Amino acid sequence: MAFAINGKFTSQPVTGVQRVAYELTRAMQMREEPGNELEIFVPHNAMEPGASLKRQRRFPWLRGTLWEQITLPFAARGRTLVNLCNTNPILKRRQVVMVHDMAVYDAPNGFSKKFLLWYRLCFSILPRMEPFVLTVSAFSKRRISHHLKIDESRIAVIQPGADHLDRVVPDYRVIDRLQLTEDTYCVIVGSLDPRKNLQRVLEAISGLSHLRNVRFVIVGGKNSRIFANEGVEEMSRSQQVIWAGFVSDGELKALYERAGCLIFPSLYEGFGLPPLEAMYCGCPVVASSRTSIPEACGDAAMYCDATSAQDVADKISLMMSDGAIRQRYRVKGRAHAREYRWDRSAKKLLDVLYGKESEPLAELAARVSAG
Repeated sequence: MAFAINGKFTSQPVTGVQRVAYELTRAMQMREEPGNELEIFVPHNAMEPGASLKRQRRFPWLRGTLWEQITLPFAARGRTLVNLCNTNPILKRRQVVMVHDMAVYDAPNGFSKKFLLWYRLCFSILPRMEPFVLTVSAFSKRRISHHLKIDESRIAVIQPGADHLDRVVPDYRVIDRLQLTEDTYCVIVGSLDPRKNLQRVLEAISGLSHLRNVRFVIVGGKNSRIFANEGVEEMSRSQQVIWAGFVSDGELKALYERAGCLIFPSLYEGFGLPPLEAMYCGCPVVASSRTSIPEACGDAAMYCDATSAQDVADKISLMMSDGAIRQRYRVKGRAHAREYRWDRSAKKLLDVLYGKESEPLAELAARVSAG
């Protein structure tokens, strides 16, 4: 079987989905054998880090969704196309599609109507195409099977890695810039997505005045839909809250390494990479007990009820009031995260692609290969 990778992600900013696509592609290319080299088809506006991947073929016609739906299937004729970022050309046969989550069905409030319509259309067509289906967690596997009526035996789980952080050099200047002291601040990875549950964390922080020396560093942008509420806006102006804005990978690694903990109160995740990244850097984690997060974090995180501001506050208070507890979670978290390596993920994906993973998938591989 000749494979090609859908490189649309190389033209997009790196968030969780693009991170998985980039790291899997990089790791697979490092493992490949003569005669099974993986090419990646990219649009003309590819940018770093994706632009540095090996064996690229550029196709300059169109961009974005139009490039994926029109240019790419033409370019990939005679190839089995590997799509690692949820979407795929709907008119292409012989495809492998990684679907990260079913948030457009399970948590639709965080998306625009246009986005929901397009993704639900793509997902409704997907089962009829009978592709390989990949995903990132057993939780997402169950939700895909439920919503798309695809038998679970036809879905392979490829969990992400965390060791890409070995290539990131921490930039400790961010600690001085934000006037932080080691082990006396918490990191919160924010987002415009309401599923990230920033409002609940701010409510929790308002009840933590007894931790007057603890600061809460929020990385990411403010959500105008959340901060339209006057009460929440007032909470966000707390002297304990520091808005760091968008930071580089090096700055984020430095923040993790010096933090008292990461607070990850997300209401919905297909996997949940940020807590694993934090653990890899030796940062204790207070995480939501919902969806896939316990699967990603195992027993290495302290869990909270993310729908309860009081419980979030209680768990933050427990973690930040006891240095011995923080040290225990540092050790457990680092050991847990070190098990998640991109080379292992790439090996499993290559085994799936070449029909070595299981009998049902081998059968499916033969069907895909046959076209």
